Amino acid sequence: MRATVALALLLAACGPSGAEAPAPAVTARTPTPKPATEPTPTLAAAPERLTTDAPRTTVTGNTFIAPAGWTLSVRGPTTVLTAPEGGSHVALIDVAADTADTAVAAALAAYDPALQLPLKARVVAPDLDGWTERHVFTYQTSPNTRRDLIAEARRGGQGWTVIVHDLAWEVLDKRRSETGRIVGRLLPRGQERESFADKPARPLDPAAIAELRGFVARAREVTGVPGVAFGLIERGEVVFAGGVGVRELGKPAPVDADTRFMIASNTKQLTTLMLAKLVDAGKLAWDTPATALLPTFALGDAETTRKVQIQHLICACTGMPRQDLEWLFETATPERAVAALATMQPTSGFGELYQYSNPMAAAAGFLGGHFQFPELELGAAYDRAMQTLVFDPLDMRATTFDPAKAKRGPLAREHARDLDGKQQLALPQLNDTVIPLRPTGGAWSTVNDLLKLVKMELAEGKLPGGATYIGKEALLARRAPQVRVDMDQSYGMGLIAADDHGVQLVHHGGSLFGFYSDVMWLPEHQVGAVILTNGDPGWLLVSAFRRKLLEQLFGGRPEAEARLAVESQQYLEELAAERKSLTLPADPAAAAELAPHYHNDAIGKIAVTTGARTTFDFGEFAGEVGSRKYPDGTQAFVLALPGIIGAEFVVGPERTLILRDAQHEYTFTPSER
Repeated sequence: MRATVALALLLAACGPSGAEAPAPAVTARTPTPKPATEPTPTLAAAPERLTTDAPRTTVTGNTFIAPAGWTLSVRGPTTVLTAPEGGSHVALIDVAADTADTAVAAALAAYDPALQLPLKARVVAPDLDGWTERHVFTYQTSPNTRRDLIAEARRGGQGWTVIVHDLAWEVLDKRRSETGRIVGRLLPRGQERESFADKPARPLDPAAIAELRGFVARAREVTGVPGVAFGLIERGEVVFAGGVGVRELGKPAPVDADTRFMIASNTKQLTTLMLAKLVDAGKLAWDTPATALLPTFALGDAETTRKVQIQHLICACTGMPRQDLEWLFETATPERAVAALATMQPTSGFGELYQYSNPMAAAAGFLGGHFQFPELELGAAYDRAMQTLVFDPLDMRATTFDPAKAKRGPLAREHARDLDGKQQLALPQLNDTVIPLRPTGGAWSTVNDLLKLVKMELAEGKLPGGATYIGKEALLARRAPQVRVDMDQSYGMGLIAADDHGVQLVHHGGSLFGFYSDVMWLPEHQVGAVILTNGDPGWLLVSAFRRKLLEQLFGGRPEAEARLAVESQQYLEELAAERKSLTLPADPAAAAELAPHYHNDAIGKIAVTTGARTTFDFGEFAGEVGSRKYPDGTQAFVLALPGIIGAEFVVGPERTLILRDAQHEYTFTPSER
C-alpha cells in the first residue's frame, strides 16, 4: 500500500500531491542539463560519510542539512545523498532552465540518463521559504519494484533546484524524519527562514478572533470540509469556542464547541496523561520495564523487549515501524492487539529513528490500565483508568470511548471524497476498526472538553481555582524529546515538542477516516487552541490553521491562506490522477481471474464478488475495487472506497493477492471460504 491519497491519514502525510495534463516519459534522450551559473565550488574528491547532521550547500550555494549516517557525493550540478542502506538517494540538482518542465528533464538526465518512467502526476505546490514556482512530478513505478521516484522543481533566485527522491519504500518510510531534515532546511542561497523568536505575542482581542473565525470559514469553503469546530485560550481564559458548517452533509444541524468528533491520535496525549498520573502518584516510574506491568508483554525482538520501559511504549523511538494493516483489515481485541506485538520486529535501532507505531501506543494504555485495575480485562481496565484518572478530574464529561454514548449527543459524522472528488459520508465501520486499539486513537471529544485539557497543560498541572491535578515533573516529562521527527520537531510521549519558526509549540495531530484534528499550545505565550474537522482534506485545514494562528500572534508573512488554496487543489488533482489510472468498474477479464475467497493469517479473509462491479469484502467493511495494469504487465486491484482510496492488491503467482505497506508484505492465497 503506497504513500498516496489512500493512506495520508495513516502515514501522517503533510498533504497529497495531484495531477495535471500528462507529460512524456523520461528517457535517455532527455536533454543534457545546463548547469546553473555561479558559484561553482570545488567538487568533493571522494564521497563523504556524515558522522553528524551537518550544514552543506548545493553546487550554487543553496543550503541544506545532510543527515548523520548518509553519504554525500557531488558530480557536476548534482549533489547526491545516499541513505545508509545504499541504493536509495535524495539528489539536489541545480540547473538553469526556462520552465519547471525543462528543469526537471535536465535534472533527471544529470541524475540518471537511463531513467525511462512515465509521468503519473504533476502539480503546482505553494511557495515556501523563498522558493517560488514549485512543481512536483510523480513518476509511475511498478509496485513490485517497491520504489518511488518523485522530482520537485523549485525556482530560487535566477536558477532552479530540482529535488529527486529516488527511494525504496522501506527506506522512505523509516527514514522519513531524515529526508525531512534535508528538504525542510533546503533554502535558496542567502535566504533565512522567517523567525518569531523573541517577539511578544499579540493579544487575541476581538479583531484577532474575528480574523481567525473568518479564516476558518474561508478554509472550510476552500477545502469543502463539511464542519469545523475550534477554540482558543489565552492566559487561562477561553476567548472563543464555536464552529462553522454542519455535522452532516444534507442536514442543517450546525457544528459547535459541544459537537463530538473522533479525535484519533490526539487520544495518545490523553493516554500518556493517565500514565503520568500513575507516575505522579508514585505507583510506577517512567523507567519501569514494560514487562513489570504485564509479564507477557513481548515484541518480536527479545533484545528490544528487554529495553522497553513505560516511557518507550509511546515515544515512536523503539524502531518498531508502522504496522497498521493488521488492525485495519482484521477484527481484533485488546488482548490480541497486545499479543500481536510479539510477531512484530523493529526495523531500526532503539532510539535511532522516529518510527510511529500505533500498536505500541495502544499497548501503553492497556498496560497502564492493567496496572491500575488488574482484575479487569485490558479494554475495560483502560477505560476505567481513563475515566477515573483523566476524564472525571478534568471535568471532560463529553469525552468517551463508547461509540453508543458518542452518538447520543451532538455528533459529527465522518466524510470522505470519492474518486470524482465528491464529499460524502464515509463508512463508520472504518473508524470502528481502531476501537480494539483505542489508547492510540479511539476517543470521541469536543472542543470544550479539549480546551479544559489545554488549560491544565498551560497551567502546568493546576486546575481552575488553583488545585493541583498533577505534579509538574510528571506532566512535563511527556513533552521531553525522545527522538527527532525533523529539524524543528521532536517526539516525546504522545506529544510533539516543536520549535516553530522560533516559537516553542507543543501539539499533536489526529487523523482517521474523515476526522482530522490538532490540539496545540504555546507555553511561553500562554496561548492554546483546538481544531476538529469532519471531512477530507481536513489535514490541510488543520495545518493551515496552526500557521494562521502564528501569523496572527506574531505578524508573520500571510502564507496560510494561499498555501491552503494551492494544497487543496493539489489534493483534488491527485484524486483525479488516481481516478485516471484506474479502470472502474474493474476490467471484467482481469476480475474473472480472481478466486472467490482469499485468506492471510495476519490480515484475515477477503470475499470477492464479480459481475457489473467487483467488490472485496473484508468482514469489517467492503468496497468496490478498480483494476490497474502497469507498463511492466503487473496487474493490481485497487480499493475505490472513500476514505481508503488507493489500497492496492497486486496479483501474484498462482492467483495470489499481495497487499503491501512500506515495510511489510501480506500474501493472500485462494481459500475455500
